[in-house]
Amino acid sequence: MAVRPLDPKDWALENVLTVPAILFLVATRRAFPLSRISYTLVFTFLALHTLGSHYTYALVPYDAWFRALTGTSLDAALGFSRNMYDRLVHCCFGLLLAYPVRELFLRVAQVRGFWGYYLPLDVAMALSALYELIEWGAAEVFGGDLGVAYLGTQGDVWDAQKDMAAATVGALCAMLITAGLNFWLERDHAREWAESLQVKDARPYGEDEIRRLWRERRKRP
Repeated sequence: MAVRPLDPKDWALENVLTVPAILFLVATRRAFPLSRISYTLVFTFLALHTLGSHYTYALVPYDAWFRALTGTSLDAALGFSRNMYDRLVHCCFGLLLAYPVRELFLRVAQVRGFWGYYLPLDVAMALSALYELIEWGAAEVFGGDLGVAYLGTQGDVWDAQKDMAAATVGALCAMLITAGLNFWLERDHAREWAESLQVKDARPYGEDEIRRLWRERRKRP
């Protein structure tokens, strides 16, 4: 996909985060080993992203490919008035990456029950919002045709919000599927879910903790 991309500058800009992500996965393969499922999901997302960066997201010719295979227009059949490839990849961002994020939480933070599903959803939403801010900043810095190609709004003033919503829906679907499988396969999953919502640390925090720390500080010589 790096060979003769449609817009070399946009391709380079689109992959500024891709290369560090791949290097991070390689560097942490022993310290933070993931399952084959997670690595496959990450690979699939990066493949979709790389395809988008080759053509620029707004110009991926998926409809032409579909017409060549079926003789009909996918966009016309679904009522799309714009190129929807970018929306697909944003949805896949949540759908494909929420599970690897969940696995990291399980392995590193040892979260259980409800939090093992909520936190990956939360991270997917946060990263999606962060990426939209990065897109906006890059478009402001580079401007011109490069900024427009990278931003990829295609004239939709609500593009950023719709992209974040797509990522959220994708992550929610991934976590619902995962939760459904675990409830079905694990005998004690419902109990684990209930226990994860119980208070386990009843010590006072907030103003009480600040007051305690302040008293301890005053006692120091």
